[in-house]
Amino acid sequence: MTYPPGPPHPYGYGYPPPPPPPKPGVIPLAPLRVGDLLGGAFSAYGRYWKPLLGIAAIAYGGAGVLVGGALLVAYGSVVDNLERLDALPDDANPGFADFQALLVAFGSVWLLGMLGMLVATALINAAVPAVIQDAVLGRPARFGTVLRRAWSRLGAVIGSVCLSSLAAALPAFLLVLAFMVTLAQVVVNPDDSGTVSALTVLLSVLLALASFPLALWLWVKFLFAPSAAVIENQGPVESLRRSAHLVRGSWWRIFGCVLLIGLIVSVAGGMIQWFVSILAAIPMTSLVSQAPESPRDLFPTLWGVMLTAGFVQLLVQTLLAPLQPLVTSLLYIDQRIRKENLAPMLAQSAAPAPAGAPDAGAPDA
Repeated sequence: MTYPPGPPHPYGYGYPPPPPPPKPGVIPLAPLRVGDLLGGAFSAYGRYWKPLLGIAAIAYGGAGVLVGGALLVAYGSVVDNLERLDALPDDANPGFADFQALLVAFGSVWLLGMLGMLVATALINAAVPAVIQDAVLGRPARFGTVLRRAWSRLGAVIGSVCLSSLAAALPAFLLVLAFMVTLAQVVVNPDDSGTVSALTVLLSVLLALASFPLALWLWVKFLFAPSAAVIENQGPVESLRRSAHLVRGSWWRIFGCVLLIGLIVSVAGGMIQWFVSILAAIPMTSLVSQAPESPRDLFPTLWGVMLTAGFVQLLVQTLLAPLQPLVTSLLYIDQRIRKENLAPMLAQSAAPAPAGAPDAGAPDA
């Protein structure tokens, strides 16, 4: 018995394999595998290291100069307090008032440093998607162009980062609030302090177990907000909604990819920090063995160790900071390829334009 011929199978048995997807830039314009993501991230880092490291150096260098200047101002404002503490008799115990100015001064430096790191991180999270827009199309990315693009979207990125951080930190805030309420019960009813203390520990453990997965889920859910804010020119709230839409149905895959690159960055940074901590321990051990006569004698060595450790920390942060946003931005492109068929639009944008035709640029939506 013979059967009628079936429909043609252009890529079946005995036929040539399908052509590979176009790859004008650092990734193929098709749904990406884990190897494509990691290879694309490191390839983009190697090709576009000048704008990436340049903006990272400006961001973290500016934050470092800000914190360093604040430290000098803080030290100058409390030097009299240090002299009074040094002049106290050996049998006198300093009170809280003696340390109040120190706590206020260096607490202000810490707060200023946190704000500086927030702006620096947001600037990098705004610059990397701007670079990725050109990297996936194989186009050059000039430092000035990337910096202007990132600076123009800095407000939206800061807003999206703050909103996503608040959403992820909300479970932890509720945990602290519950702990404080339970602790207040101990103060009001000291007779029941033993029972309430046990309940406090139990409640804290249960809330911690419940809040950590929720915070992690929200963090991944809003992971693409900075990329959407830059590439699609979205506002902070719209960026969160856009990220939630793209992550829906792919949470575990996105989490695994981000966790993998996070482990790589953490291991590299941890090894460098471990080496620096060993070097910093040498002068501290020598100083302690000399038994200084007053706490003030500790400050020259402490300042040297702190400045050296801070410089190395900034250097490591500058070198490693672009890696995580690179993977996140490529994951964002990958999700749009999978959900919105972005690949044909990217291939069309990457194709050479006819002579005299204007450059369409990378698609924003």
